[in-house]
Amino acid sequence: MKKTESKNKNRQYKIAVIGGDGTGPEVTAEALKVLAASSKKNGFKLDLTPFDFGGERYLKTGKVISDKEVDGLRKFDAILLGAVGHPDVKPGILEKGLLLKIRFDLEQYINLRPVKLYPGVWTPLRDKGPADIDFVVVRENNEGLYVGEGEFINKGKKNEVALQVSRNTRKGVERCLRYAFEFTRKRNKRKKLTLCAKTNVLTYAHDLWWRVFNEVAKEYKDVTTDYAHVDATCMWMVKNPEWFDVIVTDNMFGDIITDLGAMIQGGMGIAAGGNLNPEGVSMFEPIGGSAPKYTGKNVINPLAAICAGAMMLETLGETKAASEIENTVMKVTQTKLKSLSAGKMGYGTGEVGDLVAGAL
Repeated sequence: MKKTESKNKNRQYKIAVIGGDGTGPEVTAEALKVLAASSKKNGFKLDLTPFDFGGERYLKTGKVISDKEVDGLRKFDAILLGAVGHPDVKPGILEKGLLLKIRFDLEQYINLRPVKLYPGVWTPLRDKGPADIDFVVVRENNEGLYVGEGEFINKGKKNEVALQVSRNTRKGVERCLRYAFEFTRKRNKRKKLTLCAKTNVLTYAHDLWWRVFNEVAKEYKDVTTDYAHVDATCMWMVKNPEWFDVIVTDNMFGDIITDLGAMIQGGMGIAAGGNLNPEGVSMFEPIGGSAPKYTGKNVINPLAAICAGAMMLETLGETKAASEIENTVMKVTQTKLKSLSAGKMGYGTGEVGDLVAGAL
Protein backbone atom coordinates (compact mmCIF):
# COMPACT_ATOMS: atom_id res chain seq x y z
CA MET A 1 0.00 0.00 0.00
CA LYS A 2 1.05 3.56 -0.58
CA LYS A 3 2.24 5.13 2.69
CA THR A 4 2.56 8.90 2.64
CA GLU A 5 3.16 9.56 6.33
CA SER A 6 6.94 9.84 5.91
CA LYS A 7 6.75 12.46 3.18
CA ASN A 8 3.61 14.27 4.31
CA LYS A 9 4.64 15.60 7.69
CA ASN A 10 1.80 18.13 7.85
CA ARG A 11 -0.71 15.25 7.44
CA GLN A 12 -2.74 17.07 4.82
CA TYR A 13 -4.01 14.90 1.98
CA LYS A 14 -5.43 15.90 -1.39
CA ILE A 15 -8.42 13.70 -2.17
CA ALA A 16 -10.29 13.53 -5.49
CA VAL A 17 -13.96 12.76 -4.85
CA ILE A 18 -16.04 11.13 -7.61
CA GLY A 19 -19.58 10.68 -6.35
CA GLY A 20 -20.67 9.14 -9.63
CA ASP A 21 -24.11 7.79 -10.42
CA GLY A 22 -27.30 6.69 -8.68
CA THR A 23 -26.81 6.35 -4.93
CA GLY A 24 -23.07 6.93 -5.28
CA PRO A 25 -23.22 10.61 -4.22
CA GLU A 26 -25.41 9.70 -1.22
CA VAL A 27 -23.08 7.07 0.22
CA THR A 28 -20.02 9.20 -0.60
CA ALA A 29 -21.52 12.07 1.42
CA GLU A 30 -21.76 9.79 4.47
CA ALA A 31 -18.21 8.53 3.99
CA LEU A 32 -17.02 12.16 3.90
CA LYS A 33 -19.05 12.89 7.03
CA VAL A 34 -17.24 10.13 8.89
CA LEU A 35 -13.86 11.14 7.46
CA ALA A 36 -14.46 14.71 8.65
CA ALA A 37 -15.16 13.48 12.18
CA SER A 38 -12.08 11.27 12.07
CA SER A 39 -9.81 14.04 10.77
CA LYS A 40 -11.00 16.40 13.50
CA LYS A 41 -10.33 13.79 16.17
CA ASN A 42 -6.95 12.65 14.86
CA GLY A 43 -5.47 15.94 13.69
CA PHE A 44 -5.06 15.42 9.95
CA LYS A 45 -6.65 17.39 7.11
CA LEU A 46 -8.38 16.33 3.92
CA ASP A 47 -8.35 18.72 0.97
CA LEU A 48 -11.34 17.54 -1.10
CA THR A 49 -11.85 18.22 -4.81
CA PRO A 50 -15.14 16.99 -6.35
CA PHE A 51 -15.41 15.71 -9.93
CA ASP A 52 -18.58 15.13 -11.96
CA PHE A 53 -17.37 12.08 -13.90
CA GLY A 54 -20.27 9.72 -14.51
CA GLY A 55 -23.49 9.06 -16.37
CA GLU A 56 -25.10 12.50 -16.10
CA ARG A 57 -22.04 14.21 -17.54
CA TYR A 58 -21.83 11.66 -20.34
CA LEU A 59 -25.49 12.18 -21.27
CA LYS A 60 -25.02 15.96 -21.35
CA THR A 61 -21.65 16.15 -23.09
CA GLY A 62 -20.92 12.75 -24.65
CA LYS A 63 -17.66 12.68 -22.67
CA VAL A 64 -16.61 10.14 -20.07
CA ILE A 65 -13.08 11.08 -18.97
CA SER A 66 -10.19 12.34 -21.10
CA ASP A 67 -6.51 11.46 -20.98
CA LYS A 68 -5.81 14.95 -19.63
CA GLU A 69 -8.37 14.55 -16.85
CA VAL A 70 -6.95 11.17 -15.84
CA ASP A 71 -3.48 12.69 -15.82
CA GLY A 72 -4.80 15.44 -13.54
CA LEU A 73 -5.75 12.79 -10.97
CA ARG A 74 -2.05 12.02 -10.50
CA LYS A 75 -1.62 15.13 -8.33
CA PHE A 76 -3.90 13.69 -5.64
CA ASP A 77 -2.95 11.45 -2.76
CA ALA A 78 -6.00 9.24 -3.29
CA ILE A 79 -9.38 8.98 -5.02
CA LEU A 80 -12.68 8.25 -3.28
CA LEU A 81 -15.32 6.88 -5.66
CA GLY A 82 -19.04 6.42 -5.01
CA ALA A 83 -20.46 4.33 -7.85
CA VAL A 84 -20.56 4.12 -11.65
CA GLY A 85 -23.58 3.01 -13.64
CA HIS A 86 -26.50 4.92 -15.17
CA PRO A 87 -29.70 3.27 -16.50
CA ASP A 88 -29.77 5.59 -19.53
CA VAL A 89 -26.18 4.83 -20.56
CA LYS A 90 -25.41 1.71 -22.57
CA PRO A 91 -23.59 -0.93 -20.47
CA GLY A 92 -19.83 -0.87 -20.94
CA ILE A 93 -19.44 2.82 -21.77
CA LEU A 94 -18.90 4.03 -18.20
CA GLU A 95 -17.34 0.81 -16.97
CA LYS A 96 -14.67 0.79 -19.68
CA GLY A 97 -14.45 4.52 -20.29
CA LEU A 98 -14.21 5.55 -16.64
CA LEU A 99 -13.52 2.73 -14.20
CA LEU A 100 -11.15 0.64 -16.31
CA LYS A 101 -9.50 3.71 -17.81
CA ILE A 102 -8.62 5.08 -14.38
CA ARG A 103 -7.44 1.67 -13.15
CA PHE A 104 -5.33 1.02 -16.24
CA ASP A 105 -3.96 4.52 -16.88
CA LEU A 106 -3.01 5.08 -13.22
CA GLU A 107 -1.63 1.51 -13.05
CA GLN A 108 -3.80 0.52 -10.13
CA TYR A 109 -2.65 -3.03 -10.59
CA ILE A 110 -3.95 -4.42 -7.30
CA ASN A 111 -7.60 -4.76 -6.35
CA LEU A 112 -7.73 -5.37 -2.61
CA ARG A 113 -10.93 -6.82 -1.16
CA PRO A 114 -11.22 -7.62 2.54
CA VAL A 115 -13.90 -10.24 3.19
CA LYS A 116 -14.76 -9.85 6.86
CA LEU A 117 -17.95 -10.67 8.73
CA TYR A 118 -18.66 -8.01 11.34
CA PRO A 119 -20.41 -8.76 14.65
CA GLY A 120 -24.18 -8.58 14.43
CA VAL A 121 -24.22 -9.03 10.64
CA TRP A 122 -26.24 -11.91 9.18
CA THR A 123 -24.49 -14.30 6.83
CA PRO A 124 -26.19 -16.95 4.69
CA LEU A 125 -23.60 -19.46 5.91
CA ARG A 126 -25.12 -21.45 8.75
CA ASP A 127 -22.95 -21.92 11.85
CA LYS A 128 -20.31 -19.44 10.65
CA GLY A 129 -19.40 -16.29 12.54
CA PRO A 130 -16.88 -13.42 12.51
CA ALA A 131 -14.07 -15.76 13.58
CA ASP A 132 -14.65 -17.89 10.47
CA ILE A 133 -15.01 -15.23 7.77
CA ASP A 134 -11.95 -12.99 7.77
CA PHE A 135 -9.74 -13.16 4.69
CA VAL A 136 -8.52 -10.88 1.90
CA VAL A 137 -8.57 -11.29 -1.87
CA VAL A 138 -5.67 -9.79 -3.84
CA ARG A 139 -6.84 -9.49 -7.45
CA GLU A 140 -4.62 -8.54 -10.38
CA ASN A 141 -6.29 -5.42 -11.73
CA ASN A 142 -4.66 -4.43 -15.04
CA GLU A 143 -4.40 -7.55 -17.20
CA GLY A 144 -6.18 -10.75 -18.16
CA LEU A 145 -9.45 -10.74 -20.07
CA TYR A 146 -10.12 -7.13 -19.10
CA VAL A 147 -7.52 -5.66 -21.45
CA GLY A 148 -10.21 -5.75 -24.15
CA GLU A 149 -8.23 -7.60 -26.80
CA GLY A 150 -10.08 -9.81 -29.25
CA GLU A 151 -12.02 -9.87 -32.48
CA PHE A 152 -15.12 -11.09 -34.27
CA ILE A 153 -14.81 -13.33 -37.31
CA ASN A 154 -17.86 -13.39 -39.60
CA LYS A 155 -19.83 -11.23 -37.16
CA GLY A 156 -23.57 -11.69 -37.48
CA LYS A 157 -23.29 -14.84 -39.61
CA LYS A 158 -24.05 -18.43 -38.70
CA ASN A 159 -20.37 -19.30 -38.62
CA GLU A 160 -19.47 -16.35 -36.37
CA VAL A 161 -16.50 -16.68 -34.02
CA ALA A 162 -15.76 -14.36 -31.09
CA LEU A 163 -12.23 -14.27 -29.66
CA GLN A 164 -11.38 -12.70 -26.29
CA VAL A 165 -7.73 -12.63 -25.27
CA SER A 166 -6.51 -13.03 -21.71
CA ARG A 167 -3.20 -11.19 -21.73
CA ASN A 168 -0.94 -11.97 -18.76
CA THR A 169 2.61 -10.63 -18.66
CA ARG A 170 5.33 -11.91 -16.41
CA LYS A 171 5.82 -8.35 -15.10
CA GLY A 172 2.13 -7.97 -14.28
CA VAL A 173 1.80 -11.40 -12.70
CA GLU A 174 4.98 -11.10 -10.66
CA ARG A 175 4.25 -7.65 -9.23
CA CYS A 176 0.79 -8.83 -8.16
CA LEU A 177 2.19 -11.96 -6.55
CA ARG A 178 4.94 -10.05 -4.75
CA TYR A 179 2.38 -7.64 -3.36
CA ALA A 180 0.29 -10.61 -2.17
CA PHE A 181 3.26 -12.27 -0.46
CA GLU A 182 4.24 -9.03 1.28
CA PHE A 183 0.64 -8.39 2.33
CA THR A 184 0.30 -11.95 3.70
CA ARG A 185 3.54 -11.62 5.63
CA LYS A 186 2.39 -8.39 7.29
CA ARG A 187 -1.23 -9.32 7.95
CA ASN A 188 -0.53 -10.90 11.34
CA LYS A 189 -2.83 -13.84 10.69
CA ARG A 190 -1.73 -17.32 9.65
CA LYS A 191 0.58 -16.11 6.88
CA LYS A 192 -1.09 -18.41 4.39
CA LEU A 193 -1.37 -17.42 0.73
CA THR A 194 -3.62 -19.36 -1.65
CA LEU A 195 -3.27 -19.08 -5.42
CA CYS A 196 -6.69 -19.33 -7.07
CA ALA A 197 -6.43 -20.30 -10.75
CA LYS A 198 -7.42 -23.01 -13.25
CA THR A 199 -4.12 -24.57 -14.25
CA ASN A 200 -5.71 -27.76 -15.57
CA VAL A 201 -7.61 -25.90 -18.32
CA LEU A 202 -5.97 -22.49 -18.80
CA THR A 203 -2.67 -24.14 -19.59
CA TYR A 204 -0.90 -21.04 -20.90
CA ALA A 205 -2.01 -18.06 -18.79
CA HIS A 206 -2.28 -19.95 -15.53
CA ASP A 207 0.85 -21.98 -16.11
CA LEU A 208 2.59 -18.59 -15.97
CA TRP A 209 0.82 -17.76 -12.71
CA TRP A 210 1.72 -21.15 -11.23
CA ARG A 211 5.40 -20.99 -12.17
CA VAL A 212 5.93 -17.41 -10.95
CA PHE A 213 3.96 -18.13 -7.75
CA ASN A 214 6.32 -20.96 -6.86
CA GLU A 215 9.41 -19.00 -7.83
CA VAL A 216 8.47 -16.00 -5.67
CA ALA A 217 7.44 -18.31 -2.80
CA LYS A 218 11.10 -19.35 -2.40
CA GLU A 219 11.84 -15.83 -1.15
CA TYR A 220 9.08 -15.99 1.49
CA LYS A 221 9.89 -19.04 3.61
CA ASP A 222 7.69 -17.72 6.43
CA VAL A 223 4.58 -17.73 4.21
CA THR A 224 2.67 -20.98 3.78
CA THR A 225 1.48 -21.45 0.20
CA ASP A 226 -1.55 -23.28 -1.10
CA TYR A 227 -3.37 -23.76 -4.40
CA ALA A 228 -7.04 -24.17 -5.33
CA HIS A 229 -8.84 -24.24 -8.67
CA VAL A 230 -11.34 -21.39 -8.94
CA ASP A 231 -14.34 -23.72 -8.77
CA ALA A 232 -12.96 -25.35 -5.64
CA THR A 233 -12.25 -21.90 -4.20
CA CYS A 234 -15.92 -20.97 -4.60
CA MET A 235 -16.93 -24.23 -2.93
CA TRP A 236 -14.61 -23.79 0.05
CA MET A 237 -15.53 -20.11 0.49
CA VAL A 238 -19.05 -21.34 1.23
CA LYS A 239 -18.26 -24.55 3.10
CA ASN A 240 -15.10 -23.61 5.01
CA PRO A 241 -14.26 -19.90 4.67
CA GLU A 242 -12.06 -20.19 7.75
CA TRP A 243 -9.51 -22.03 5.62
CA PHE A 244 -8.54 -18.83 3.85
CA ASP A 245 -6.18 -16.08 4.97
CA VAL A 246 -5.15 -14.32 1.72
CA ILE A 247 -6.19 -15.38 -1.79
CA VAL A 248 -4.34 -14.12 -4.88
CA THR A 249 -5.87 -14.50 -8.32
CA ASP A 250 -6.19 -13.05 -11.80
CA ASN A 251 -8.50 -10.26 -12.95
CA MET A 252 -11.52 -12.28 -14.08
CA PHE A 253 -11.57 -14.84 -11.28
CA GLY A 254 -10.98 -12.05 -8.77
CA ASP A 255 -14.01 -10.20 -10.08
CA ILE A 256 -16.15 -13.29 -9.57
CA ILE A 257 -15.01 -14.58 -6.18
CA THR A 258 -15.07 -11.15 -4.54
CA ASP A 259 -18.82 -10.88 -5.21
CA LEU A 260 -19.25 -14.26 -3.57
CA GLY A 261 -17.12 -12.92 -0.74
CA ALA A 262 -19.42 -9.93 -0.37
CA MET A 263 -22.41 -12.22 0.06
CA ILE A 264 -20.84 -14.34 2.78
CA GLN A 265 -19.77 -11.22 4.69
CA GLY A 266 -23.34 -9.95 4.74
CA GLY A 267 -23.94 -8.32 1.37
CA MET A 268 -22.86 -5.47 -0.87
CA GLY A 269 -23.80 -2.92 1.79
CA ILE A 270 -20.68 -3.71 3.80
CA ALA A 271 -18.20 -4.58 1.02
CA ALA A 272 -15.44 -2.08 0.29
CA GLY A 273 -12.46 -2.33 -2.01
CA GLY A 274 -9.31 -0.55 -3.07
CA ASN A 275 -7.73 -0.22 -6.51
CA LEU A 276 -4.11 0.21 -5.56
CA ASN A 277 -0.99 1.54 -7.17
CA PRO A 278 1.45 1.00 -4.28
CA GLU A 279 3.81 3.54 -5.86
CA GLY A 280 1.18 6.01 -7.08
CA VAL A 281 -2.46 7.09 -6.71
CA SER A 282 -5.01 4.58 -5.43
CA MET A 283 -8.81 4.63 -5.64
CA PHE A 284 -11.28 3.37 -3.03
CA GLU A 285 -14.93 2.48 -3.45
CA PRO A 286 -17.92 0.50 -2.19
CA ILE A 287 -18.36 -2.39 -4.58
CA GLY A 288 -22.15 -2.52 -4.62
CA GLY A 289 -22.80 -0.39 -7.68
CA SER A 290 -25.04 2.62 -8.23
CA ALA A 291 -28.40 0.99 -7.25
CA PRO A 292 -30.40 3.56 -9.26
CA LYS A 293 -33.79 2.35 -8.00
CA TYR A 294 -32.89 3.62 -4.52
CA THR A 295 -31.59 7.03 -5.64
CA GLY A 296 -32.78 9.88 -3.45
CA LYS A 297 -34.82 7.67 -1.12
CA ASN A 298 -32.41 7.83 1.85
CA VAL A 299 -32.53 4.05 2.27
CA ILE A 300 -29.21 2.83 0.83
CA ASN A 301 -26.59 1.45 3.22
CA PRO A 302 -23.51 3.73 3.35
CA LEU A 303 -21.31 1.44 5.45
CA ALA A 304 -19.38 0.06 2.46
CA ALA A 305 -18.49 3.62 1.40
CA ILE A 306 -17.52 4.45 4.99
CA CYS A 307 -15.29 1.35 5.10
CA ALA A 308 -13.77 2.38 1.76
CA GLY A 309 -12.88 5.68 3.40
CA ALA A 310 -11.20 3.77 6.21
CA MET A 311 -9.20 1.74 3.68
CA MET A 312 -8.12 5.01 2.08
CA LEU A 313 -6.88 6.37 5.43
CA GLU A 314 -4.93 3.18 6.11
CA THR A 315 -3.22 3.46 2.75
CA LEU A 316 -2.38 7.10 3.41
CA GLY A 317 -0.71 6.07 6.66
CA GLU A 318 -3.47 7.14 9.08
CA THR A 319 -3.71 3.62 10.47
CA LYS A 320 -5.07 4.61 13.89
CA ALA A 321 -7.92 6.59 12.35
CA ALA A 322 -8.69 3.75 9.93
CA SER A 323 -8.86 1.23 12.76
CA GLU A 324 -11.13 3.52 14.77
CA ILE A 325 -13.59 3.80 11.89
CA GLU A 326 -13.70 0.05 11.34
CA ASN A 327 -14.20 -0.63 15.05
CA THR A 328 -16.98 1.96 15.16
CA VAL A 329 -18.70 0.37 12.17
CA MET A 330 -18.55 -2.96 14.01
CA LYS A 331 -20.26 -1.42 17.03
CA VAL A 332 -22.98 0.04 14.84
CA THR A 333 -23.64 -3.27 13.06
CA GLN A 334 -23.73 -5.12 16.37
CA THR A 335 -25.89 -2.75 18.39
CA LYS A 336 -27.92 -0.54 16.04
CA LEU A 337 -28.82 -1.91 12.64
CA LYS A 338 -31.62 -4.40 12.06
CA SER A 339 -30.24 -5.37 8.66
CA LEU A 340 -27.71 -4.26 6.07
CA SER A 341 -30.30 -4.28 3.29
CA ALA A 342 -31.60 -1.06 1.76
CA GLY A 343 -34.77 0.09 3.49
CA LYS A 344 -34.47 -2.51 6.26
CA MET A 345 -31.70 -1.03 8.39
CA GLY A 346 -34.03 0.71 10.81
CA TYR A 347 -32.29 3.98 9.93
CA GLY A 348 -31.95 6.18 6.86
CA THR A 349 -28.73 6.60 4.90
CA GLY A 350 -27.88 9.88 6.61
CA GLU A 351 -28.75 8.52 10.05
CA VAL A 352 -26.33 5.61 9.64
CA GLY A 353 -23.60 8.10 8.75
CA ASP A 354 -24.53 10.11 11.84
CA LEU A 355 -24.31 6.97 14.01
CA VAL A 356 -20.77 6.23 12.88
CA ALA A 357 -19.57 9.83 12.92
CA GLY A 358 -21.16 10.43 16.32
CA ALA A 359 -19.68 7.29 17.85
CA LEU A 360 -16.19 8.40 16.78
